[in-house]
Amino acid sequence: MNLSRRAALGATAALPFTAALPALAAAPKKDAMIQNVRRFGLGDLEVTTLLANTVTNPNDPQTIFGMNVDAQTFLAASEAAFIPSDVNQFFFTPTLVNTGDNLVLFDTGQSGDGIAKVIEEAGYATGDVDTVIITHMHGDHIGGLMRDGSPTFENASYVTGQAEYDAWAAQDNDGFKSNVAPLADRMTFLADGQDALPGITAMAAFGHTPGHMTYRLSSGDKSLLVAADLANHYVWSLANPDWEVRFDMDKAAAAASRRKVLGMLAAERMPMIGYHMPFPAVGYVEARGDGFHWVPESYQMML
Repeated sequence: MNLSRRAALGATAALPFTAALPALAAAPKKDAMIQNVRRFGLGDLEVTTLLANTVTNPNDPQTIFGMNVDAQTFLAASEAAFIPSDVNQFFFTPTLVNTGDNLVLFDTGQSGDGIAKVIEEAGYATGDVDTVIITHMHGDHIGGLMRDGSPTFENASYVTGQAEYDAWAAQDNDGFKSNVAPLADRMTFLADGQDALPGITAMAAFGHTPGHMTYRLSSGDKSLLVAADLANHYVWSLANPDWEVRFDMDKAAAAASRRKVLGMLAAERMPMIGYHMPFPAVGYVEARGDGFHWVPESYQMML
């Protein structure tokens, strides 16, 4: 039987849509993906946040955050922020700053291999880093200083707070002895208000550790605070500055530092980089009630 072209097309159109198309293999599912590098300008500075690691904590977060509040208060704050109260995600975010004259790294993550990998993803090599600034000496900030017994950053000099160095040097701490002490002869030690380099000024925020420092970046009329571990979580620490955090060595002093520095950031509307904030770890601080609210950066730093 012969069919005209018009009749053939009409017969095809009467078929179910799926029957009219050839079968195609389904695309394979991919694992969850997150970008590890965020770069933006700040005046004449080029700032890059580096996600050196991210880890899920499947245990009760209240063994770490909000240790001095009851479980219902912790649950209510978590639900209000649309986050679970029984699990959390940790982020570890060193920062690179290219001043045009220096390539400066703030903190080094947990391992030499980890920080070297993400620096390469950002388009640099470890040998390009000429200044390493250590905000404080917890293991997730100094763990990348050494690799296979040698300095990870072979061409770098080092900067840290005098009070912080002295406090850890007085302890019997393996991380300090293996990662920091071997570099002491290449270190410059700062007090509050001193410059690490032009446009990079130390600001004391003691409490998390005895000499914990934040650093203000300034270029032209632009400023940003590298806040390190001033607040370890955007809800359970920043939004609730008086909630105790297990990792704060002096909990009262840490809370006082949070209130002082976060209040300054809110008043000046200055952006900050928080080492443990959700990546890309850049945002603003808004005063809200008796605490503060984290406002993640969207496109402001692109303009």
